Amino acid sequence: MNAHELPPFPCYLNGSYTRLPDAKVSVMDRGFIFGDGVYEVVPVYAGRPFLFERHMARLARSLGEVRMANPHSLDEWRQITHELIAKFDQFALGNGENGPKTPADTLVYLQITRGIALRDHVMPQDATPTVFAMISPMKPPAPEQRAQGVACVTADDFRWQKAHIKSTSLLGAVLARQISADVGAVETVMFRDGFLSEAAASNVWVVREGTVLGPPRDHLVLEGIRYSLIEEIARAHGIPVQLRRISKEEVRTADEVLLSSATKEVLAVTTLDGQPVGNGRPGPVYAALYAGYQQAKQEGA
Repeated sequence: MNAHELPPFPCYLNGSYTRLPDAKVSVMDRGFIFGDGVYEVVPVYAGRPFLFERHMARLARSLGEVRMANPHSLDEWRQITHELIAKFDQFALGNGENGPKTPADTLVYLQITRGIALRDHVMPQDATPTVFAMISPMKPPAPEQRAQGVACVTADDFRWQKAHIKSTSLLGAVLARQISADVGAVETVMFRDGFLSEAAASNVWVVREGTVLGPPRDHLVLEGIRYSLIEEIARAHGIPVQLRRISKEEVRTADEVLLSSATKEVLAVTTLDGQPVGNGRPGPVYAALYAGYQQAKQEGA
């Protein structure tokens, strides 16, 4: 498949189900013109959405921040998500030699834009939101990345100051992620005014003397769904957690540095700007958090 060709995965657009190549929106959609929209990504393990209600609560918060009404109830979002899961499993069955033995691990992406209107920065009052959802296979870290950890680089956080909104306006994140991609690293860990904010597409955690440190919940950081989950797992294992400002020096001299996201789950950073983190291997806190994460998946937390 060429890079410009879309796979025929199932998707949802404004009340109808179709395939990705067949889904079309207007060029005057404010999501296309302004990036005026929000999104959410729900991981699905063996056919079961993970932490679904927490994801929907964050979606509602993002919508509220950009002054958009939620176009669907929780039950309606759940129905759309489960329908996409069922359709993807049917697609996989029809394209596999013998079909999948168990449902695939996937990601359900949900997006709401302000809708179609003539180009004007002022928010239109009568536009109908565009609602789009798609499902795709999950691409987790490779086994060697789990075993060895990954390399990251650092950069100043040059993005806007409303990072707590899960906005479709992601050019800043794209530019930040490309910094690491250009040198073969997995993520770009960013700092604002000398303090840790987050990575291009991940939250960042620091371990010092057995304590997990994370940036505070504020407008400079997107509070990942794994934020509260990692706090819960850490405390269940007797690992202290502190949310506070973390200096660049504290990150560089940390015992462990971790990434968290829907696809990475929890992932150890063992090299930062070409220098080893701690002893250069995934550490014991990572091992405990990763094991706890797998348990939460099994329990369907």
